[in-house]
Amino acid sequence: MQVRVLGCSGAIARGARTTSFLIDDDLLVDAGTGVGDLTLEEMAQIDDVVLTHSHLDHVAALPLMVDAVASLRRRPLRVHGLRATLQVLRAHVFNNLLWPDFTALPSTDAPLIHFVEFDMGQSLMLGRRIPKVVEVLPAVHTVPACGFAVRRADGHSHWVYSGDTERNKPFWRRINQMDVGALVIETAFSTRERQLAERSLHLSPPALAEELAQMSPLARYPVYITHTKPAAVADIMAEVNALVGQLRLWDRMQVHWLEAGQILHVPAAASHAV
Repeated sequence: MQVRVLGCSGAIARGARTTSFLIDDDLLVDAGTGVGDLTLEEMAQIDDVVLTHSHLDHVAALPLMVDAVASLRRRPLRVHGLRATLQVLRAHVFNNLLWPDFTALPSTDAPLIHFVEFDMGQSLMLGRRIPKVVEVLPAVHTVPACGFAVRRADGHSHWVYSGDTERNKPFWRRINQMDVGALVIETAFSTRERQLAERSLHLSPPALAEELAQMSPLARYPVYITHTKPAAVADIMAEVNALVGQLRLWDRMQVHWLEAGQILHVPAAASHAV
């Protein structure tokens, strides 16, 4: 399974694009500004979008993407989210004020977008060309939010994405039962801004180290840091390296930093997930 990093920054700047991942060529995870690097043909191939939550850095490109490929699509784009997330999109984005209501255009019988609600803990079968199983994982954020575990239906390991979150024991309980091929986890703020991270329900390096310490002792998968604020990337990288070293976690994990344009390859499953 291939995961293309379209955006992985906590804000915009030159070379920094907000959160979006393209899995294989037909599933989009979040729709931040990184979507703008796709060609029209690539956008038109997307069957499904799954959203972690309603914040702008994760949904900003969705209305623009749908508009860009409206004439190229043969069926509605399925946009999946928690009930609260979809309510925000209906009320504040596709409301005929900020943007046209694409759930009713060009007609209610043949709309550009079809909203599909999911629940926490639910598993979805998505992808018309390359079927994938997407499990909705818990997250702890300032609005209703989730993460995802994605694998191909033919048995590949899981690509796990934390979404925007603070400390989250239920998340670790679940993924420690899974065959994980790669973990993408946020660390938005540096240690200097730890209190801001806690108030806004994001991770800072000390909290990240506490979270990573909950990994199963048997786990051996790479960890990728995402959602760093552009002005603090160097500080966050140095602090994470130091803390992971202090906790002696290097023996069983490799920590990497995501970059827009990077491609991750999730291997075939080593064992059956629980």
